[in-house]
Amino acid sequence: MAYTYDYPRAALTTDCVVFGVFWEQGDLNVLLIERGTEPFKGSWALPGGHVHDQEDLETAARRELAEETGLTKLYIEQLYTFGTPHRDPRGHYVTVAYYGLVNLMDHEVRATEDAADAAWFPLTELPELAFDHAEILAAAVERLRGKVRYQPIGFELLPEEFTLSQLQRLYEIVLERHLDKRNFRKKILKLDVLEDTGKIQKDVSHRAAKLYRFDHDRYKEKEMNGFNFEI
Repeated sequence: MAYTYDYPRAALTTDCVVFGVFWEQGDLNVLLIERGTEPFKGSWALPGGHVHDQEDLETAARRELAEETGLTKLYIEQLYTFGTPHRDPRGHYVTVAYYGLVNLMDHEVRATEDAADAAWFPLTELPELAFDHAEILAAAVERLRGKVRYQPIGFELLPEEFTLSQLQRLYEIVLERHLDKRNFRKKILKLDVLEDTGKIQKDVSHRAAKLYRFDHDRYKEKEMNGFNFEI
């Protein structure tokens, strides 16, 4: 049976704020696409697009990321819903925003037919963004900097095997503040969620450091018992 509606329905989209770290520059970067169509053709924006009929939100977000940037199989979670009536010149659009984290060494970004270009930008060197995407990005940065301290999502930005110095540098980049080396290492090792791989760095000019990996199973077990992860 077909239904009729007494009230107009807003269009539904998803937008994704994807973060990555360039270790050489020591910057937190965000992935943007250059829009290939109006409105805002030629402007930089967050990857995203319309939710298809009978499509769930996360599936739509992941599909749009793949279609516009080539990115697949990355950590994402829902951020917030933005629905100010005039945020889109085409009409009343409601977008459900997600934020994601990637280790840049494992993901190659490329623009597809749905975007004119795709590129990483340091948070300190952002172009003017289309729509209300600057507001969405600001909300994602705030969420990341809050959540990275009490959930181990930061490990998504690291290679599978990393040193304690790399881990500390990651937190310093995200939180934008210096961390005491001795205190940081004492705290992170006390959490007992790192596995010593038994390996050390190779082809480095300085003294080779131990390599660790995040132990997902141990963390899940601890979490079930009321474990409090806090950096």
